[in-house]
Amino acid sequence: MTKVTTLNQFIIERQSEFPEATGGFSRLLHHIGIAAKKVNREVNKAGLVDILGRTGVENVQGEEQQKLDLYANETFLDELRASGECCGVASEENEEVVLFEEGLAQGARYVVCMDPLDGSSNIDVNVSVGTIFAIYRRLSPVGERVGQGDFLQPGRALAAAGYVIYGSSTMLVYSSGNGVNGFTLDPSIGEFCLSHPDIRFPQRGRIYSINEGNYERFPIGVKKYIKYCQEKDARTERPYTSRYIGSLVADIHRNMLKGGIYIYPETESHPRGKLRLQYECNPMAFIVEQAGGRATDGERRILDLEPEDVHQRTPFYAGSEAMMEKVTDFLRFFDSI
Repeated sequence: MTKVTTLNQFIIERQSEFPEATGGFSRLLHHIGIAAKKVNREVNKAGLVDILGRTGVENVQGEEQQKLDLYANETFLDELRASGECCGVASEENEEVVLFEEGLAQGARYVVCMDPLDGSSNIDVNVSVGTIFAIYRRLSPVGERVGQGDFLQPGRALAAAGYVIYGSSTMLVYSSGNGVNGFTLDPSIGEFCLSHPDIRFPQRGRIYSINEGNYERFPIGVKKYIKYCQEKDARTERPYTSRYIGSLVADIHRNMLKGGIYIYPETESHPRGKLRLQYECNPMAFIVEQAGGRATDGERRILDLEPEDVHQRTPFYAGSEAMMEKVTDFLRFFDSI
């Protein structure tokens, strides 16, 4: 019989590799896993109860919040607070950072940036959605009030990052800087079990993921790259396949397993891009790089960008190494004309 490794077992085993570890990071991940199970339960029954639909309230991004967005946000906030290892959270759903200043949180060493329910507009048509999280070690002294600077660290300072994808099966994928591992929720025992050890991006892929409905608004280099992907060329196995779900988690997850590239460029209406740096692009870029891929804003490495605001936006290009090199060549050439 094949030995099953649960998420908690895996975390404990990895913790032993770091003699300086206190167990706090393990507890934090444990509570993230609990929150993911709770959200998964509600996602799975969302079509049966009055949790679908809109609230009539806009979040800080100017996007109308879905009921499930709010549930996911509150669930993760509650579990992060309960962990005693997190002293504050920056969330897509909250204009200001949420600080935990009571109880064990006073001595917490981590802050979290998160998108509690990525792609939630897909939920009522039964398409995969996800949660994205980024974990940073706090910069402010333990015991003092957390400051804005704790949440405005560049991605290269991440202690860990990950995502949960709620689909035909539910998976938690994370990295603490030593590769990427995926855990599938086994509903029969209620545990995340190691199913995808040491995930690696194929160096080359045949999938490109971009919302081609915005084609006319794209930079010229992106337009030319799309045409390149669509051209027939047996030597480079083109044309490539276009696959776009509209959920960052789902698109990156598929491309990481099969090989491909994800592009969300700047447009005329969003000259600085649309995806958020701190709780979407940084954690996903961290995962992509740990799996052997690359992630940039078209020029610069995402993890080297210096954030100025917790809701800052950026263009985002991420995927297989060879495909990233090609799209970068297109962007450089046509930007120079």
